[in-house]
Amino acid sequence: MTEPDPNDPVAVALELERLRGTLEAGFARVDGSLALLVQRSDQTDRQLADHEARLDDLERARWPLTSILAVAATMGVLLTAWELVGR
Repeated sequence: MTEPDPNDPVAVALELERLRGTLEAGFARVDGSLALLVQRSDQTDRQLADHEARLDDLERARWPLTSILAVAATMGVLLTAWELVGR
């Protein structure tokens, strides 16, 4: 078996076709990996948006509690002062 002549147009065409197939397979694998990364990124974005919404709800629900505690503390101070002045 002899080596094919590198200047033979048929051998060059066959080698180019083989390289083309290899490149197409590589690009398909890269495209699949990129699609997977995009899907994971979308899932992460959805989770992040969900966490942000839940955190906003918690912050909004916490606000009245601090106000009620401040009013109760003020009332306690005023009641104590009223009792001291009343004696």
